[in-house]
Amino acid sequence: MKPPIQYTKSGVEAVSIAYQVFGSGPIDIVYIPGWVSNIDWMWACPELVDFFETLGKIARVILFDKRGTGLSDRAVEFSTLEERMEDIKAVMDAVDSKKAILFGHSEGGSVSALFSATYPNRVTALIAFGIFAKRRYSLDYPWAPTDQERQKVYNMIENSWGSGEMNLETLVPSKANDPVFMDWLANYFRSGASPTAAMKLTKTNTQVNIIDILGYINVPTLLMQRTNDIDVKIEEGRFIAERIKGSKFVEFEGDDHLFWVGNTVEVLDQIKMFIKTLKPSTQKKKGICTMLFGEVFSSTRGNLINEMIHQYVNECGGLILKNDKKHFIAAFQTPGKAVHCSIELLNNLEDIKTSFSMGIYLAKRSDIYKETLNKRDEYMMQSMRSQLNYSHILATQTIKHLLTGSEFNFTEDSSVLEYGSCKLCKLYSVSKVLDTNKKNTKNHLYNFNQYNSFLEDVLQIIDNHIDDSAFSVDMLSRKIGISERQLQRKIKEATRKSPSQLIASIRLNKAKLALALRDCSIAEIAFQFGFSSPSYFSKCFKKEFGLSPNEVYDKT
Repeated sequence: MKPPIQYTKSGVEAVSIAYQVFGSGPIDIVYIPGWVSNIDWMWACPELVDFFETLGKIARVILFDKRGTGLSDRAVEFSTLEERMEDIKAVMDAVDSKKAILFGHSEGGSVSALFSATYPNRVTALIAFGIFAKRRYSLDYPWAPTDQERQKVYNMIENSWGSGEMNLETLVPSKANDPVFMDWLANYFRSGASPTAAMKLTKTNTQVNIIDILGYINVPTLLMQRTNDIDVKIEEGRFIAERIKGSKFVEFEGDDHLFWVGNTVEVLDQIKMFIKTLKPSTQKKKGICTMLFGEVFSSTRGNLINEMIHQYVNECGGLILKNDKKHFIAAFQTPGKAVHCSIELLNNLEDIKTSFSMGIYLAKRSDIYKETLNKRDEYMMQSMRSQLNYSHILATQTIKHLLTGSEFNFTEDSSVLEYGSCKLCKLYSVSKVLDTNKKNTKNHLYNFNQYNSFLEDVLQIIDNHIDDSAFSVDMLSRKIGISERQLQRKIKEATRKSPSQLIASIRLNKAKLALALRDCSIAEIAFQFGFSSPSYFSKCFKKEFGLSPNEVYDKT
């Protein structure tokens, strides 16, 4: 019986992710599908249903469609491996799965590997079938398709998506003469993604590169693949197995890329046997985190800079490990948050004429809240500092690979030697991709994430009326073009503030920055940012920050 479709929200964009839960075993298995999927249409394939029902006898099985595919939100923008990884976490949280076996197929295996390296204490084990580490030919990974071969796939999607000319027989040679199965497979892909979405996903997958994170995986791992799989070469599976410590690699006869056809009994037997060998572990495992360090070159506003650093790091979900007048070090769970924080910091520090530089790299921690810096951290920071210039952000190649498809630009810059080896680690200058279709909005010191375009419009309107003491929620509602009730709800959901609190908070934060610059008197600043009197400004300021305007003005 087909389980019901349910939804949960993922990421700052609150993307809706569709999922299903079935089975009654004592452990959880989360299945992460490959390229595109449709969890509704999966149940129209008897072979896949048989496979799932067998798993459901030994585990609670959790299925979901990744963002941009199937029944999940069909956003056509690129999604990063990091965002797709967070979708796994969102689904596990929604079904109260504290720890699970991840079962990833093809590209789903790449995302599962990243999740296992990032959140090892939520992963019982990693199982992958037909996994790849890269999707683009290079001398150190010659089994991946060349650019010419990938172009043929793009052409197929452009001209033949969902038709009989998709050459799907190469994925399942054993079913090439089964018209019912092949018709289902074509329908499965069509229902899994539109042509535009399929093209975006394919181009994103072309840039996938998880080679650098394989050595960080520290969970029991079973890798399976068929010898003559034409889509993902057997050498790729062996390459990955060599780099995941203690992993088990099982090679099956055959040439099918899909695990639910061909010798499925052997595949299921391997999965069952592997699960039986798993032992409970209470030891906390080390996972990857992203380190962000910064250095001030010249400034006379040390207190203000420290406040800004703490505010942005906290807003982006990071943790300050060290902070003095010239340097800071912070740790983040994921690269995207660290890069976003660095760009927002740099832009705002430039506004107060402060020269600053930052570096971003990947590290391994069992607990970022307790562990101190080690020799590798010291080496990486010292090496990257030697390559930094004023107003400059550098990130390692690993960070670039994990954020392929993001809103950030990575431009090759320089190289340093990797810690403990003579291999070169490429460094990339980081900047934000400019959207020429959007207004040129300023950066702000506000307590919420600014990816939300609705909030960007709200902020622009408030900025345009920042000195108007008569500007009200009613005026904001009319300017944004929605009812006051809708405005209240949307702003409350996004910022946990009411519109009036948001307007006041924006004015006060801007006033606080102006006070630190000391370019005007306190009374002038009060009127400049929309307060009808200096006394009312002082009252609101102290309520917001616990300090009087005089205290901020005098201490800088």
